[in-house]
Amino acid sequence: MKVALVHDHLNQIGGAEKVLLVFKEIFPEAPIFTLVYDEKGTQELFKDADIRTSFLQKISHGQRQIRKFLPLIPLAFEQFDFSDFDLVLSLSSAFAKGVLTKPHTLHFCYCHTPSRYLWHDHLYYVDRWEKNWFIGGLSKFMRSWLRVWDRAASQRPDYFIANSQTVVQRIKKYYNREAVVIYPPTEIDQFKISDKIENYFLIISRLRPYKRADLAIKTFNKLKLPLKVVGIGEEDLKKTANSNIEFLGSVSEQKKIELLSKCQALVHPQEEDFGLTVIEAMASGRPVIAYKKGGALETVIEGKTGQFFEEQTWEALADAVIRFKPEKFNPQEIRNHSQKFSKESFIKKMKEFIEEKRKEFKTGLENSNKIN
Repeated sequence: MKVALVHDHLNQIGGAEKVLLVFKEIFPEAPIFTLVYDEKGTQELFKDADIRTSFLQKISHGQRQIRKFLPLIPLAFEQFDFSDFDLVLSLSSAFAKGVLTKPHTLHFCYCHTPSRYLWHDHLYYVDRWEKNWFIGGLSKFMRSWLRVWDRAASQRPDYFIANSQTVVQRIKKYYNREAVVIYPPTEIDQFKISDKIENYFLIISRLRPYKRADLAIKTFNKLKLPLKVVGIGEEDLKKTANSNIEFLGSVSEQKKIELLSKCQALVHPQEEDFGLTVIEAMASGRPVIAYKKGGALETVIEGKTGQFFEEQTWEALADAVIRFKPEKFNPQEIRNHSQKFSKESFIKKMKEFIEEKRKEFKTGLENSNKIN
């Protein structure tokens, strides 16, 4: 069985790329088709993989600002040729699901979320150039066109797999497709419970507007409690932070593991599709202070593995931090809960689902050939 993997763009390391690495483990011979690839940006984790990029690689040089080429992205994905493959598995939080496949090729889409830029979080993605009336008008027109394409492209996969019930609901709302949930994999054994908890709270996140790091910074400015921020992105956030807030930028995996194991709690102020960092914190035995919406509702147990705040306001988050008592949480109980989201569980469920649907698909093709 010849398998191909498809990924939106491979120029950074985040939760989606970690999932891709596990799919590469399941299908080690599968090439990876993607818009652009940056070996340095992905920390050389894919340097031995068969990476096949689109024509955008030459004109964008693998740069992070792939949004500049949005009008060309549908064409770029549709140019890939999957004629020789029996199974295509797209990992999509944007447009990867839109690849074209032959009738004999089975296409699964592991959907992290319908494109935030087009659907549920589109207001967060308005940059300073779009505030110009002309550029803003063009941007709105382009988004409307891309929504039409994205809706049509959502009918191309044979099966949708979602990373949470939250995403199942979005897939139904925006695409009118059904999906099953298989939670993303976490390398639980990489993380550890520390004997020493230090006096700081922690955020680990790409510093994008919808991640709401600004909310946490405002809150900890008010509370004057120590907060460490891991991640790169919005440089303006640093200008608003007081001296009790430390920006660490991008850190090594080993440093991240250490920070998670010793923090008072992980602060999770955003509505996330799933939230792998939440699981990593729990694998480290540390509780999570989370906004009560999105994937956190499926992973955090109030009073046992963390606590929620109801509104995305600094007052609500501050109240949760003030009420937080780390001694009330059992690190081993928290870690035990994280096992539900292990890599081993993911691989087992994914293999079973693909094999089940592959047999159904094969039977359907055979019956169709008999009729013809």
